[in-house]
Amino acid sequence: MCLQHLGRWAEAALAFQKVLEIDGHRDEARLGLGACLLHLNRAEEALSHFDACWSDAAGTRALFGKAVALQFLRHHSESEAAYQRLLQAEAKTDEVLANLLALSVDVQDWDAAQHYAMRLLEISPQSLVALQGLAAVAIERHQYETAVHYCGRIVELYPECVEAWHNLRFATGRVMSSLRGPNTPPASLGRK
Repeated sequence: MCLQHLGRWAEAALAFQKVLEIDGHRDEARLGLGACLLHLNRAEEALSHFDACWSDAAGTRALFGKAVALQFLRHHSESEAAYQRLLQAEAKTDEVLANLLALSVDVQDWDAAQHYAMRLLEISPQSLVALQGLAAVAIERHQYETAVHYCGRIVELYPECVEAWHNLRFATGRVMSSLRGPNTPPASLGRK
């Protein structure tokens, strides 16, 4: 577990595997191995370990790991169903909503993305993930004033977020263009 916390995924995976060779009923080791495998981009193997968890104590953690693995494998409907079960159990709600938001963006379901972002914002009013999701939805829908609003909030809260600065500039440019009108040439700077 120390190796896992240090982000030494391959070494931690080997250690968890050795524990399971000694005692195959250790769900803590199975959960740890699954998490490490996800970090090593071995989602198929991780999924099999999450599926093999048997104890009640591993329940929501195994289901969350399974949902993430399915999302990595692009099994969107199965992943969403697992996340919905977690929401019903009120487990890891902010993480679940963030992952559902990412899944919705991935499949370009902008209504769902907006819904999950708003729910996440209710739980965590300064959530970078929620604000980015709402900005992305607004840009996709060509609602540039709304995009300016959300990108502006991101820049205020997270000034190091380069993507937000870029999107703020882009959306602001679109708003300014619409104010000039379609047939109005841009004003020349410094010339009379």
